[in-house]
Amino acid sequence: MQTKTALAVAGSVLAVPSTALAAASQDSNPTGHGALRASGRLTLDVDHKAGLVRRNVRMARRAARLSDHKLRKGYARRVRDDSVSVIRLRNKRLQRRIARLESRVGAASTASPLLEAIAACESGGNPSTNTGNGFYGKYQFTMETWQAVGGTGNPAAASEAEQDRRAARLYAQAGSSPWPVCGQ
Repeated sequence: MQTKTALAVAGSVLAVPSTALAAASQDSNPTGHGALRASGRLTLDVDHKAGLVRRNVRMARRAARLSDHKLRKGYARRVRDDSVSVIRLRNKRLQRRIARLESRVGAASTASPLLEAIAACESGGNPSTNTGNGFYGKYQFTMETWQAVGGTGNPAAASEAEQDRRAARLYAQAGSSPWPVCGQ
């Protein structure tokens, strides 16, 4: 008796119409691409585009920072609306722009003899100095001071040229007072 009941239940489960299964898979997929979702292709395409968008936004921020600007509000949203081919093209252009900006910054950002003396006193001129006391980089910036002069992230992780530019900006704003010992 139990065997007949189990077979009857199993048979009814197997007898679900294929149209009901297809509708269920469409309902669980908000994009309506049931066949693509089942093969994993849609997921890969979405992940690939998201990666391209993240890279684009990261590079755009870097280019803006190198040219002493901020990224426009809503930039990431606008990039997300573009096609994959357009995002790839923008990424290539941003790579070239960053290379140009970095070459200009590297050539034009030699620190003045006064700032070099301050850096030598503060950190021995080492741009990656992190002493663990809340001061970072060649000029021993605090995070608050670094951000006040337009820096992002950790000053010790920034390029030497960027640290030189930020220190020159700080010196133009406040003189040698941010470096009470080495600035005298």
